[in-house]
Amino acid sequence: MSATTAPKDVTIGNVTFSNVRPFGLIVGPCQLESLDHARMLAEKIAEACAPTGTGFVFKGSYDKANRSSLSGKRGLGAEKGLTILSKIREEFGVPVITDVHEPAHCAMAAEAVDVLQIPAFLCRQTDLLLAAGETGKAVNVKKGQFLAPWDMDNVAAKLASTGNDQIMLCERGTSFGYNTLVSDFRGLPRMAQTGYPVIMDATHSVQQPGGQGTSTGGDRTMVPVLARAAVAVGVAGLFIETHEDPDNAPSDGPNMLKIEDLGPLLATLHALDSVVKPA
Repeated sequence: MSATTAPKDVTIGNVTFSNVRPFGLIVGPCQLESLDHARMLAEKIAEACAPTGTGFVFKGSYDKANRSSLSGKRGLGAEKGLTILSKIREEFGVPVITDVHEPAHCAMAAEAVDVLQIPAFLCRQTDLLLAAGETGKAVNVKKGQFLAPWDMDNVAAKLASTGNDQIMLCERGTSFGYNTLVSDFRGLPRMAQTGYPVIMDATHSVQQPGGQGTSTGGDRTMVPVLARAAVAVGVAGLFIETHEDPDNAPSDGPNMLKIEDLGPLLATLHALDSVVKPA
């Protein structure tokens, strides 16, 4: 087990992620659907975050390259998706984040977004990590469902080798039998020993991968439970996917939080956070 490194702050626009500061939020739909839809959600998210002063990074994917089956909707594609994210950043004055799946995508996406996200299945892909790090943008890397928390030391080291220390490590559950994930909260302080901000993905952690045969299942009622538990342990940020009608969303509907539930949840989470990380 590695020695604990002093906490590092990662500041993205007006949002700071730090293991010892009030938590920030990465939030948005799983998949971008249209500019109007993204605007509507960004407005509702901003309204939900305002009472608690929660800083947020708007999240949306232009390509879901790891769908359960070939029939799954993948998204709008890079050109349309990145244009939407650029407009959201400009119109709402918030940073934005999206997934990248191939090294060649990193420089292109970095022109439009503030944070590159490495999907869990790809977290050990050296060329992808290096290409993301070399953009100089902040990188949020999901811990693979197949990795132990301490395995992320090597993942972070690959990114840091590019000279980029704007790194965040994200927990999103560990494989536990067939079509099931479990969250081991001991992993959050263990990953925090790297010094890098730790993010808890409270939505993908409630997934049942492939649980509906040709698509992923999940239980969104458990999202607040995992979010509260993570904040009680102490995290730099939460990753929450949200939608106004998750049952009819093009992807990950079963585990997305309904947008009307975001504000009340944030109020509870900040009350917990103030106890865990007093000023």
